[in-house]
Amino acid sequence: MKIPHPWLRYAPLLGALLIGACQKPAEPASTPSADAVPAPASASASASTPAAAPPAATTASAGSHDAAAVLPRFHWQLAEATDARGQRLTALFVDGAPIQLDFLQGRVAVDHLCNRMSGAYTLEGDKLDFGRMASTMMACVDPARSAQERLASELFAGRFTVAIEGETGSPQLLLTRSDGSKLRFNGQETAQSRYGAGETVFLEVAPQTQPCPHPLIKDKQCLQVREVRYDAQGLRQGEPGAWQNFFDPIEGYEHQPGIRNVLRVKRYTRPNPPADASANVYVLDLVVESEQVR
Repeated sequence: MKIPHPWLRYAPLLGALLIGACQKPAEPASTPSADAVPAPASASASASTPAAAPPAATTASAGSHDAAAVLPRFHWQLAEATDARGQRLTALFVDGAPIQLDFLQGRVAVDHLCNRMSGAYTLEGDKLDFGRMASTMMACVDPARSAQERLASELFAGRFTVAIEGETGSPQLLLTRSDGSKLRFNGQETAQSRYGAGETVFLEVAPQTQPCPHPLIKDKQCLQVREVRYDAQGLRQGEPGAWQNFFDPIEGYEHQPGIRNVLRVKRYTRPNPPADASANVYVLDLVVESEQVR
């Protein structure tokens, strides 16, 4: 049976963000994408090496040049949050991956909630303004997750003062909202920043893994994967080949037995890989299609 993604009904609103390449996470999930690679018609919806770190005490005020250069290079994961009185906003922290912001080409994505939120942002000097957010429409059955999403929806609106602190390789982002709320995020460098431009590919993942030989891992199980291709209109081209063992991890993807998926991923080339590592790095951009197979 097909498992439709509820957010597929909102293609007119979300298409500008989701049709293209590169979360949770999710690297998501997934960073908002800028590549002009169409999503398949069946799912209509939805480079640099890190610089040497300065001394740990270095604090970079987020002027327009600093923030514009730094924000897109990192996934920003929520570490601390307080209201105007300094009280911790506990509802924002639940089990699982922390709330994550990704900035790219004037758009911001908010991941690791029940639903993915996205919208435009503007940056002038140290002032950051979030525009109206669009959201997918999956139901939150967990009350804690539902409360987290409601509060996040309220917070990620309006104007913030921006400060970027810490070392260049592992910065922190401090957002101070106009009402006095403070949000602190830890930065994790994106794959594109680490490896440069990547290639967009579509991978069909079989519902069950299979044993596969590996010299270092006993009883290793591999994903069964075959590449699929789409034309400029998003229609599948040709017939996929045979299933093959897939030894590499896919960042941001967790396989569930019994579920067949079509994934849009970014494939990067790892410079000078060690002998026991692949030359390729795969990062999930979008789950295009899911099907439960009995």
